[in-house]
Amino acid sequence: MSDRCSDRIVVRGLRLWAHVGVLPHEQQRGQWFEVDIALQCDLGAAGASDQLSDTCDYSLLIQALQQQASGLRCQTLEHWSERMLDLAEQLYGPLPIALELRKCAAPVAGFGGEVAVQRRRHWPD
Repeated sequence: MSDRCSDRIVVRGLRLWAHVGVLPHEQQRGQWFEVDIALQCDLGAAGASDQLSDTCDYSLLIQALQQQASGLRCQTLEHWSERMLDLAEQLYGPLPIALELRKCAAPVAGFGGEVAVQRRRHWPD
């Protein structure tokens, strides 16, 4: 990566329906999740050329994550987030990526907030 290491493409608030959770009703009915993803990549070439081929096309990632979610069945956010990181790496190579995956309605009595995992891969310190 060049000296433009602070350049990022960020997708925020991508809502995905998936069958993720430990409880039987989470596995059977599914529920909403939300993810924010940051791809660290040099945006200088696309900034100069105005060509999609000179950048990371975020629409490919959005579509791939939607497809992944539609067929997913697992228990933990940790596992799903790992699969998301794998998918992004398949699309763009080993570039720095960070994500926050949130369960919009955790099934915990008296709790109305969100639960999230934050993950990074190839991300600089």
